[in-house]
Amino acid sequence: MSEVTLGIIGGGQLGSMLAIAAKKLNIKTVIFCDDINAPAENFCNNFVSGNYDDKKKILEFINQVDLVTYEFENIPFETLNEIQKLKPVLPKPSINRIIQHRLAEKDFVNKLNIRTTRYVSIEKKSDIDALEDFLPGILKTTTLGYDGKGQYPINSSNELGSLNIDFSKGFILEKLVKLKKEISIIITRFGNNKYEIYEPIENTHEDQILKYSKIPADIDEKIFNQSRDWAILIAEELKYIGTLCVEFFIDRNDNLYVNEIAPRVHNSGHLTINAYNVSQFENHVRAVCGLNQIPLKKISNAKMTNILGDQITHYRETQNFKQNEFFFDYLKKEIKEKRKMGHITTLI
Repeated sequence: MSEVTLGIIGGGQLGSMLAIAAKKLNIKTVIFCDDINAPAENFCNNFVSGNYDDKKKILEFINQVDLVTYEFENIPFETLNEIQKLKPVLPKPSINRIIQHRLAEKDFVNKLNIRTTRYVSIEKKSDIDALEDFLPGILKTTTLGYDGKGQYPINSSNELGSLNIDFSKGFILEKLVKLKKEISIIITRFGNNKYEIYEPIENTHEDQILKYSKIPADIDEKIFNQSRDWAILIAEELKYIGTLCVEFFIDRNDNLYVNEIAPRVHNSGHLTINAYNVSQFENHVRAVCGLNQIPLKKISNAKMTNILGDQITHYRETQNFKQNEFFFDYLKKEIKEKRKMGHITTLI
């Protein structure tokens, strides 16, 4: 495909990095975002701001592009479906519809004979009272919610009285596993049994927000192979095109569980920019735009650290980094507590 213009819905750091990767491949980008101050405006060729259900703005956006992808999954299915009637959308909106609903996502994974944590649908507060064997657990909204939003750890049903929860939204209760560690697999699928897959990444969360990622992950060969096999199976079953992330739990008995699927490039894959010959962002652009597949080669082991909130001020002022350190400032104008403002990748 030549002279392609790629539309990207969402203008945060992932949209920025997709636009940077596309530019390297001589592909123009147009960002559509509901935030007029979105940082991706600094990196794209054109920027359209509007609500994700604004039909006039959506039309303005799609008239400028050849195909559309997205940087986050919580875009209304109706919006993606309407866009697809006029321009190709990759990954397919039907995939997004499954993955943005936690019950549908877990049902899909279980049907592939892939292990998840035990879970149950919750429609009203009294449902939890009868489910003591699912506690301690995490109560999550079935839709929306990320970085710990819409999630409520519950150790016993006695704690419910102190939680201010609107049960009209639909919830899922997931039983907690005795967690040893968390890993993720980033895979880019180009077509039937055509994919590039990065090695498992070990992740550390604080307050349900990703703090560190590193390769290699400290896991045994069985977990290494099983996590890759399951990610491939999920990507193939979805007939996915583009970069996908599968997040896993490992319990204290070294059992592997799929936690969540992200139908997009992922925070834990930031280290691929410096640690591999082709980043997750470039691979996503290559896959959705029909460009050639390049075999992955790891350049270095690496550790990525997220920079949250006002931590960014120190890094912006310092600018004194070692040769093996790479600082990424997302250029977000407003500093908020726990907001991802940038990251540092260290090659080791």
